[in-house]
Amino acid sequence: MTLEQLRIFVAVAEQEHMTRAAEALHLTQSATSAAIAALEERHVVRLFDRVGRNIKLTSAGKLFLIEARAVLARSTAAEAMLADLAGLKRGSLSLAASQTVGNYWLPPFIQRYHALYPGITLDLKIGNTEQVAAWVIDGRADLGFAEGRIDEPALSARVVAEDELVLVVGGSHPWARKRAPTLNELKAASWIAREHGSGTRKVFEMAMAGLGLKKNDIRIALELPSNESVRGAVIAGGGATILSKLVAANTLMAGTLVSLKMPLPSRSFYLLRHKERHQTQAEKEFVKLVE
Repeated sequence: MTLEQLRIFVAVAEQEHMTRAAEALHLTQSATSAAIAALEERHVVRLFDRVGRNIKLTSAGKLFLIEARAVLARSTAAEAMLADLAGLKRGSLSLAASQTVGNYWLPPFIQRYHALYPGITLDLKIGNTEQVAAWVIDGRADLGFAEGRIDEPALSARVVAEDELVLVVGGSHPWARKRAPTLNELKAASWIAREHGSGTRKVFEMAMAGLGLKKNDIRIALELPSNESVRGAVIAGGGATILSKLVAANTLMAGTLVSLKMPLPSRSFYLLRHKERHQTQAEKEFVKLVE
């Protein structure tokens, strides 16, 4: 069993598709299929069930995936330690961020870091807050950035920035010419929200509670998987929402979104890292930059 076979197995397990995994790894489909077949034949175990064009992990495959990821995480940590000895002239740094952080707050820091350390390869995964925490825990990311407090014993979390929230509607919405909606109007409104598990959804619910609304008072008309889709639905007149000012800034300037005067709490952006993993010099320098 080789590290390359483990990498291929993990990629196929995550993609649930041989061709997509091969493309992600820049390999041929035949090489990818051969690596999986070699693992199954060598250990006399079936790792995947073939269902039409897709493939699904067997129960044995699911257990093996946990161990494979752990081995790859240790391999990455060993490589990172050796890269430290090269004085940041080469190496890699894997980042994970929730959508607001990854799409709006983090990119300038990534660009500055690349300018300072061009030999360090940066990789960024974007998901919701729960996914970011999971990626850092299982070693698929060295550092995580999320817009919600994470209650995970394995992770250290510290605040690196504050984010302002705004209540917004589209330019054609009945509230667009109001200074602020009443409590009854808030209860009667159609709301556009992010999915459960996202930091933005958690803060939305907290903000609604702060305005005096219980969960049963809030009518969610649409639940969407990204800030951009929420923003687009609100611009189109689908309802109201609470967004990061970072997400709304350009559309507020253009007048396609209108911000209302409502007392909303700010929220914190958190830096996450695994407490027990070696912190490389590449990580330390990125942390210095964002702090």
